[in-house]
Amino acid sequence: MFIRLPSVQRLSFTTLSVLHTLAGRGPRRLTALAAGEQVTQPAMTQMVTKLQRDGLVERRADPSDSRAVLVHITAAGAAVVQGRRADRVAHLAELAARLTPGEWAAIAAALPALRRLVDADRRKQQQKGP
Repeated sequence: MFIRLPSVQRLSFTTLSVLHTLAGRGPRRLTALAAGEQVTQPAMTQMVTKLQRDGLVERRADPSDSRAVLVHITAAGAAVVQGRRADRVAHLAELAARLTPGEWAAIAAALPALRRLVDADRRKQQQKGP
């Protein structure tokens, strides 16, 4: 449902996922982005080239390996991510206003388990590395 919620800017799911990854996890190599999105490196190179042309990302030399490049999100790219997040929060708030007190209680009771899932995923991602 979260993916289907309306968005401010019409971009492909994979493109938006790349922007969200860069905003949330910081700069990444093209190979890491391609692996994370399960696309080929040439496809990711094309996507990053388009995002760069649109001013949403930029490429910079990797300080740990001068032969490699890191993809960074720009202020404009971060604004797209923030705009989408604000749009979705507003939409979810509108939907949540329709819940009964009992439904709110059920959600509140589920929050500790959901937090554990998020924390477990975060630890798993950190173990994988960039």
